[in-house]
Amino acid sequence: MTGGKIRSGVTGALAATLLLAGCATAEMGSGGTGRTDGTVSDRNAAGSAAARRFEAVRTSPPELRAFLYRMPKGADLHSHLTGAVYAETYMRMAADAGLCFDVKGKTLVEPTAQAPCGDAKSTRPSAAAAIADSVLYPMALDALSTRDALPVSGYSLHDQFFATFGRFRAAAGSTPTSTGDLLAEVVDRAGRQGERHVELMVSFGTGPAAAIGKAFRWTPQAAGDLSGTADRLIAAGLPALVAPARQEIDAAEARMRSLLGCGTPAARPGCAVSVRYLQQVSRTQSPGPVYATTLFNALLEAQEPRVVGLNFVAPEDNPVALDDYDLHMRMVAEAKRRQPGTNIALHAGELTLGLVPPERLRDHIRKAVEIAGARRIGHGVDVMYEDDPQGLLREMAERKVAVEVNLTSNDKILGVSGKAHPLPVYRAAGVPVVLSTDDEGVSRIDLTNELQRAVEEFGLGYADLVGLARASLEHSFLPGDSLWSAPGCAPPVREDACRPVTTRNEKARVQWALEEALARFEREMAGSR
Repeated sequence: MTGGKIRSGVTGALAATLLLAGCATAEMGSGGTGRTDGTVSDRNAAGSAAARRFEAVRTSPPELRAFLYRMPKGADLHSHLTGAVYAETYMRMAADAGLCFDVKGKTLVEPTAQAPCGDAKSTRPSAAAAIADSVLYPMALDALSTRDALPVSGYSLHDQFFATFGRFRAAAGSTPTSTGDLLAEVVDRAGRQGERHVELMVSFGTGPAAAIGKAFRWTPQAAGDLSGTADRLIAAGLPALVAPARQEIDAAEARMRSLLGCGTPAARPGCAVSVRYLQQVSRTQSPGPVYATTLFNALLEAQEPRVVGLNFVAPEDNPVALDDYDLHMRMVAEAKRRQPGTNIALHAGELTLGLVPPERLRDHIRKAVEIAGARRIGHGVDVMYEDDPQGLLREMAERKVAVEVNLTSNDKILGVSGKAHPLPVYRAAGVPVVLSTDDEGVSRIDLTNELQRAVEEFGLGYADLVGLARASLEHSFLPGDSLWSAPGCAPPVREDACRPVTTRNEKARVQWALEEALARFEREMAGSR
């Protein structure tokens, strides 16, 4: 679904404005070639009115926050839908669905005849009662997020982060329309911040697919013959699950559009955001469900244009995820061999020393790139612990494998931030970088917050942020050619040069929408005091 209408043409006045403002260029390398990899500052943007305003406020966190919130953004490419929703929303949904809050387990649960919801003094108060109670409500919000450091809970922030997903699962799936409710919140938040595109990790139809894999008898022979095993899993009914999954997407998007008022005079900002989906595979399951889900997700992408890729999720340090890592990479490679158009974005390197033994830090990113064929790497925090890290960085730069950097998540889950974070290492090596949120609801942040961290912790300037915004769209899985692929659609921008590529390609149209927004922002900054 692409909400709102994006003009495919480029007006002469707009082109002139962009040229004068210096905001219509791709990033320029020393050879004058357009670059949108998020590694080199846009030299024209560096001298713009917006850049001057940025420099005036960069040392004032409140003013910097306000500036960055208004600044046009590209895409959030690494966002788990259920983790992007705030705990307050889950509590409201739980109350509407008549769920209980298990005080001991700190979990939202269904009531039963034997264990109905009680009042605020019980061990299983109703969610509505918990919301109304001044002690229970903060406890519930802390349990469903990382709002509190939880110094006496016995949980590390790593464990607390991952525990939240099980705790709010009952609310996330409480009604047939609940996915649409989640989408409406997340997409509208993106629109209000000026994001043009989001790629959300979801699980449409993966439950039935995993059930087929669970019923399959997994043996060493099955692992040794992944092609034959795929044939048997597909024959067991995976293709038949595609149509119901597409219907799930239809229903979720219809609900989202209704809640946002899309197509009406009261349409909310989320209606203008382009939305696509990455299908999730839980890497902590046994091999049968993992492989069946991987194959199903590739089949779904081949038939459903709103699904643009797949990703493996769940803690990378989980014992099953660690032991089966090589097998998982081979599974992805076989799924991609069967469906060559499958886009792969993988969580890899979401590890650090101390979380796992050093031997587990040697090769996850490399295998995701070289075996599974990942076009984007999520997190990539342990890159300098890998064997031959400089060679890996060169390979990623040459292949244009982008890294989805999640600063707050890396800080909370891994304790890696500031000088310990490899963001500057990737940028210096010419590896494409994008900033993303991971689980903004659980972490209680937004994309603006991640830009602000990048400024405050790494000294990024306005030109760097423009480059990162462009890189996020360049490395999105939107279909079609890049805006910057058209001959002559580079400085000096010409309407006749850019129009052909924006007319034919969705990616180029969304990229041009960002350029329009940057031009408007530049005019606003030029007129402000």
